Amino acid sequence: MLKATINTEIFKETVDVIVAIVTECRLNVSEAGFMARAVDTANVAMISIELSSGAFSKYSATETVVGIDVNKMKNIVGMMGKEDAISLDLAEGGYKMELAFGGYKYSLALLDVNTVRKDPNMPTIQLPGKVVISGSELNDAIKAASLVSDKIAFGINPEKGTFYMEADGDTDHINLEISGSDLKSFVPAEARSLFSLDYLKDMGRVMSRAEEVEIQIGVDHPVKFAFSIADGNGKVEYLLAPRIEAD
Repeated sequence: MLKATINTEIFKETVDVIVAIVTECRLNVSEAGFMARAVDTANVAMISIELSSGAFSKYSATETVVGIDVNKMKNIVGMMGKEDAISLDLAEGGYKMELAFGGYKYSLALLDVNTVRKDPNMPTIQLPGKVVISGSELNDAIKAASLVSDKIAFGINPEKGTFYMEADGDTDHINLEISGSDLKSFVPAEARSLFSLDYLKDMGRVMSRAEEVEIQIGVDHPVKFAFSIADGNGKVEYLLAPRIEAD
């Protein structure tokens, strides 16, 4: 059972965060709020998101798991106005979720949870390097790299005390190097990994709204991005596998 009301901008942001990685997921509903964890079909990117009941103006729920078509949800929320509030209503054992906003009322069919991939376990990876950067600066670097290449390297030079992002194309090169003293937080360690921009461009658009994004990296290891949404009432982690290229 679920009866809740939430600001549309917060709800849109939540949907955008998920759809950047997957088109469907299991949504775990409890008295504490929402939780979803999913991996994309290629097993390259993972998302973990928690949205506490504090993000809602009204919230009442009992523990349940439902299957959500996130793409369909995104199309619906795209019609919402900024000043709208959206009401969510899920009856006990129901197969549809009712969404109401601005005079509209949608009845959204839920997916059979048995057909949706199970929640993955979060890998226990030790990533020694850590930086905290603004989401807009991170997204700008991702956009700049996409002009010259289809991949980007994140790295830390502990000797120079810098964090860098660079991309190499067939003829062009771009590099952004930031001193640790200019970062919001900096834990230097030997680190450099290469990542696909196909994934990062979608993730970057979402992270551009975050005031702070924590990036954890290692050598040829996945990268972890952690940031807050919903005025601090939501926590998001993205995990992206590296591209390993032959010499």
